[in-house]
Amino acid sequence: MENEALLRIYLQQELLIEPKNNFTINELIEKLAAHVNDLINNNFQELIGLLYRIDVNETKLRKVLKENINDDVGKVIAQLIIERQLQKIKSRQEFSRKNNDVINDDEKW
Repeated sequence: MENEALLRIYLQQELLIEPKNNFTINELIEKLAAHVNDLINNNFQELIGLLYRIDVNETKLRKVLKENINDDVGKVIAQLIIERQLQKIKSRQEFSRKNNDVINDDEKW
């Protein structure tokens, strides 16, 4: 649940997408897919910049798009964006946990 909340915050702040408070992952994918499709049609350079900032693996993106040639491109890219964001959230949580374990209680803020 915490990860979904962090995804929601990310979508609101970075992509200016407003998912409902109690969204399902499928609703999130649909909302993000619509945004991606809009970028594909109206501002492709912004989409490229977005994928670069999010750090979606270009090789993986090309492979997934080739494997899903008949699927909604926006939905395919949305799933990759969400997957990458979840990876980053997990990584930050692990790093934070490790950092808290290393720092002496007297030195914590």
